[in-house]
Amino acid sequence: MSKTSVSHPIFARVYARLSPMMDRGGVAEHRQRLLAGLTGRVIEVGAGNGLNFAHYPPEVTSVLAVEPEPHLRQIAQGEAERASVPVEVVDGVAERLPVGDATFDAAVASLMLCSVPDQQVALGELHRVIRPGGELRFLEHVRAETPALERVQRLLDATIWPILGGGCHAGRDTAAAIQAAGFAISRLDRFIFPEGRVPFPTSPHILGVASRPAEGGDA
Repeated sequence: MSKTSVSHPIFARVYARLSPMMDRGGVAEHRQRLLAGLTGRVIEVGAGNGLNFAHYPPEVTSVLAVEPEPHLRQIAQGEAERASVPVEVVDGVAERLPVGDATFDAAVASLMLCSVPDQQVALGELHRVIRPGGELRFLEHVRAETPALERVQRLLDATIWPILGGGCHAGRDTAAAIQAAGFAISRLDRFIFPEGRVPFPTSPHILGVASRPAEGGDA
């Protein structure tokens, strides 16, 4: 195992079993919305078991998929071989991406900013590797807007949730963090998934598009 790997063997195996069922339950449609319209060179950080790969549009010329968890990365390799666009899966962590500055037309952060140890450092790296004028696409579960559920999220994050969820935090204000990292958000959809009378701690989600401002400050 390389020093960049992050091993969560129990979580990785549970997630690998559950995520295809979650996709059939509606996540796949959100993945499709997340990736629609992308073009050029893309980096996907925290690619997991590669379930986004099937949804990249043909205008994407290449995808570099970075995943630190060995079990999930191995599954992602198989998904990459079946993808309709070229996908290279590599080891690496979000806080130290193994690529140069302004290398990509777009970056994808999908259900991973909840679990990085330092969200601002990871977003700073994403800002670094996207070219000026390029896009960040994001799909994340986030802090609840209702006080009662937010209190539940804070309690879980301070106790067992990160342990059970491979480092996951239920209540991060990821939209604010994206803006604080220097991105300009141009689209932000908030929704509850899965829907139900009693929401899960990870039900509040955001899906959106942000950009790294072009040289001179214009997005």
